[in-house]
Amino acid sequence: MKRIEPKPGQESVWDYPRPPRVEPASKPVKVIFNGVVIAQSSRAQRVLETSHPPTYYIPIDDIQMQYFQLTPHMSFCEFKGRASYWTITVGNQSAINAAWGYKNPTQGFEAIKNHIAIYASRVDACYVGDEQVQAQPGDFYGGWITSDIVGPFKGAPGTQGW
Repeated sequence: MKRIEPKPGQESVWDYPRPPRVEPASKPVKVIFNGVVIAQSSRAQRVLETSHPPTYYIPIDDIQMQYFQLTPHMSFCEFKGRASYWTITVGNQSAINAAWGYKNPTQGFEAIKNHIAIYASRVDACYVGDEQVQAQPGDFYGGWITSDIVGPFKGAPGTQGW
């Protein structure tokens, strides 16, 4: 693994902290699924963790929750606590366990309470500002890659040990 040196105006994910930190997103976000805007917010939070592109958490009040169904799936993050998952259904299209959030996040992550993150790989498109994001490689992490973020990024095969 060789760190990519950021250019002016870019961030390196290798400069992000571990444990991660939460900060307000500086640009609005938008998520589209099956042709419908299911989330749009200028109040998103982003979680920054070493080697990961930012994960964007959108306030529930800025999400079209009629398209989200809570599932029994759960996971545990050593930093944020227990996550719940949602399936997104718009019309005849569904994305199973495509979104997650922390009902009672641990200390230091209170800012993402009542927020939901969405896998960019499981919906039509996600935007930060006017830029369509690329999904973080792999299926475990849910980071959103934009042109102002450089890696390499954890998630692809062979990166588990980073």
